[in-house]
This record gives sequence, structure tokens and C-alpha cells, in this order.
Amino acid sequence: MLIVDGHSYAYRAFYAIRKLSSPAGKPTNAIYGFIRMLGKIQATLQPSHAVVVWDGGLAEERTKLHPEYKAQRPKMPSEMAEQLDEIVAYLAAARVSSWVKDGVEADDCIAALACRAVESGINVVIATSDKDFMQLVSPQVRLLGPSGAADAFVDIDQVVAKTGVKPTQIVDWLSLIGDSVDNIPGVLGIGTKTATVLLQQYGSIGEIYRQLEKVTPSRLRRVLEASVELLEKNRKLVRLDVSVPCDLELESMRVRQADGEQLRRLYEGWGFKTLLCELGGQVYETGDLFACPNPKIKVCG
Repeated sequence: MLIVDGHSYAYRAFYAIRKLSSPAGKPTNAIYGFIRMLGKIQATLQPSHAVVVWDGGLAEERTKLHPEYKAQRPKMPSEMAEQLDEIVAYLAAARVSSWVKDGVEADDCIAALACRAVESGINVVIATSDKDFMQLVSPQVRLLGPSGAADAFVDIDQVVAKTGVKPTQIVDWLSLIGDSVDNIPGVLGIGTKTATVLLQQYGSIGEIYRQLEKVTPSRLRRVLEASVELLEKNRKLVRLDVSVPCDLELESMRVRQADGEQLRRLYEGWGFKTLLCELGGQVYETGDLFACPNPKIKVCG
């Protein structure tokens, strides 16, 4: 199963291609980049199931616990926001499942779907650049970076190489160091190296506190003594919630044949000549549209 972090990929597409617009003058850079990235990932994986999951807002439990949670993030650019519905229209034509629910963060739904797939005997690849998902990595779950290349997979060994800790320790690792992307403060004076050493030595935050008298230097011990409540809060913020209501059946996420005619209409409206060519046919301009007179000819005019 391929699970795509929708907003993450849309943002990357938007900023990767800065100037692209339809014949009507509407921005299409995020649409085109998203289509290209998703296509590359699908070609690499050849998944039996696929779904794109979108953010439905911040989880109420997290914002109550930490009002500053993700509060520093800038508002989505209007030129990107107006392209999201178009991306969803593309997914419908491509017959790729798309899911969003008000008040449910994409991260939690992705975690829930991944766990459900693994329980059903399906291996999972999560397409994302978010380091929070390293906590889900297992023999059955891998991550795939934005390049979509085969060498961009993140497995258990890659998590250890990147962080020095195992996937099962990522929640504690992030709780110690904090996460600036989500506006979660870490323990003052504890960076990635110190957090890694602590978890390599003691295994978990719980075990660190059970053996706190052994922690050296004394300065670090005092900092930890003063950070009990912070770490309890951080662990709740960082841990993905696999119990969220994510009402998607596995069968609904099965990869199906795309609706070629609907894709053609969308590509014509957006002015995507290359993608029209890849559907099959010689492309030439006819007013504001692009026509393919002979679907058997695979030459782009």
C-alpha cells in the first residue's frame, strides 16, 4: 500500500515549480508537480493499494494540551489553496483514493491506515518528508522521500543511521529534542546527540527516570528532574494516534484503471501538453484546447 501525505507533497510541488498557469491564467504549478511526483512513486512501487491523505485541521486534544502546537506555521498561499480541489479532481480521474476529515490530522490517519494494512498482511510505504513517521517504521512499513527514487526508502536501518535510535524510540527521541516544525519545545540543553546517547544507554525516557541517579553530568540530571511534565506532554503530542476515525475500507484503496477521458479533459483545461501526449496521441493546439487526432500515434507535436 502506498500512502501519500497530501499536503506535504502539494507544498513541495508548489515551491518546486514556481511559474505555471493554465490557458485561462490560473496557477497550475502545484497540480503539475503533484501529478509528476505521484506518477514517479507509483512507477517505482507498482502498489496494489494507494491513498492520498489530507489534513483536516489540528487535533483538538493536542491544541488543548499545547495551544502553541503548530501555531507558528504561515497561512497557506492563496495560489496553492486554489489548486487543492483541482488535485483532488485529478485523483478522482486517476482513480486514486483521497481522504480528509475535519479535525483529523493527516499524520494520525496515515498511522491508522498503515497499522490496519499491516494487520491485513499488506506492506506499506508512506510517501512523506515528515520525520514523525519514523516511529511507524518496521519490517512491514517503510518511508519514501519526495524524490520517489528507489534509493530514497527509509527502513529500520536508515532510521538508526539518521538518528542513532530505533523506530520504537523515536517518540522518546523527539520528546527530548522537541520538534520546531510542530512548535514543540524540547528539554533545554538536550540536543540530538545527547538524546541519542541517553536512549542508547537507557532505552527509554521511563528507564532514564528510573535510573536518574546514574545520569551524568549532574547538570543534565538536574535538567531532566525539572522536565518531567514537559516530557509527559511532549510524548502525547508526538505519538501518532492510530485510533482516529479513518473510515476507509482496504478495497476502496485498491489501484484501479484511470479514467482516461476525464484525465484528458482535465489536462486540456490545465494546458498540460506533455501529459496529454503521455495519454497517447499527437497533440496540436486547437484554440484553447489540445486535440489528439490519432490515439495510436505516440508522438508529441
